Amino acid sequence: MQRLKGKKYFIEYKLAYTAIIILVYILGRNIPLHSVDVSAYKAASGNAEIMLMQAIGGDVNQYSLFALGLAPLMISSLLMLIVMSCWKIRTKVKMSPKKMKDIQLILILIISVFQALIRVQELRFDVIGKLLFTARITAAVEMVTGVMLVMWLTERNKKYGLGGQVVLIYINIIDGIMKTVMRYNTETLLPLCVSIVALFATLIMEGSELRIPMQRISIYNVYADKNYLAIKLNPVGVMPVMFSSAFFTLLKLIMSGLHWLFPESEAILRWQENLVLTNPVGIGTYIAILYFLTIGFAMKIISPGEIAEQLLKSGDSIMNLHAGRETRKYLTGKLCIISFFSATVMSVCLGIPMILQLTGDINGELVMFPVSVMMLTGLWYNLYQEFKTVKSYEAYRPFI
Repeated sequence: MQRLKGKKYFIEYKLAYTAIIILVYILGRNIPLHSVDVSAYKAASGNAEIMLMQAIGGDVNQYSLFALGLAPLMISSLLMLIVMSCWKIRTKVKMSPKKMKDIQLILILIISVFQALIRVQELRFDVIGKLLFTARITAAVEMVTGVMLVMWLTERNKKYGLGGQVVLIYINIIDGIMKTVMRYNTETLLPLCVSIVALFATLIMEGSELRIPMQRISIYNVYADKNYLAIKLNPVGVMPVMFSSAFFTLLKLIMSGLHWLFPESEAILRWQENLVLTNPVGIGTYIAILYFLTIGFAMKIISPGEIAEQLLKSGDSIMNLHAGRETRKYLTGKLCIISFFSATVMSVCLGIPMILQLTGDINGELVMFPVSVMMLTGLWYNLYQEFKTVKSYEAYRPFI
């Protein structure tokens, strides 16, 4: 990045770098694993769960080098969030960024290996007998290697390009939408109508905000009446949808592990069978996770407690409220209402197509069409904002 700061065409270099990252990622998504029977997946169709997981996975059939995609990274990020929350409760000593990164790398490796070993049992290979075991081990190693390559690509894009890992998720979603439309071009009317509603709902929530009037002690002019604390109606964007997929995948991995340890347990087997997005129990679990993560991420990222503490230290305050505990309680309540509303809108966009799938009114592959459009819109909005920021930096760079 230091070398790019001196370049004349700063934004062009970043766009070109991101384009190269995208090309490498697309190439990896089209490299089949060792000895996999690719012909067996040519006419394979997906369901709601497969299409939703594609956003964080590598490819819809999961038989390529990047089969696991970003799933291990996102699952490890969730686990790290839990670890750090427990760490803060137990001790006031902060963990160093290097130690945090090392722990996350170990988690990613463990999750990748576990996911790869489960996935190779489901893959179809064109070899049999003793060669099948070798093919499965080779494919598992390739999948874990693919995860490391995807991590490297996201880090490079975050440092030298635009969008970080969001760009790769964007590619996954676009690929899923294009394949769905091409396969079911005559059956997309109802999903398309729901998608249009989801698109406008996402744009409205991303572009709207709640403005809480503020009283600044350092401003005594005409602008004093225009001070406010802004909170988006969609506080954390569409991030909870993607992380809900990661959390759901984590639950499935846990159930698979428990079933392996206790193969005779009927309760574990029943949960494992029901924890799918083609079952009411799985759908309800996913929606509950979505609500939990939306509210949790909003509280973690916006942090009403820290805002109240900063206002208390600076002497500023919300109109007609005392600084400190009263302000924290007020902000927490407002944020809970907004994040609950955001989660409800996303749940409706998710839930209606899933219910229609259960009744047989929508094909399984078309269920996630509205959700894909919603995620695509939210990610595009964030990428657009990042592009505007980089463009503004380029305009002011001669004065820095």
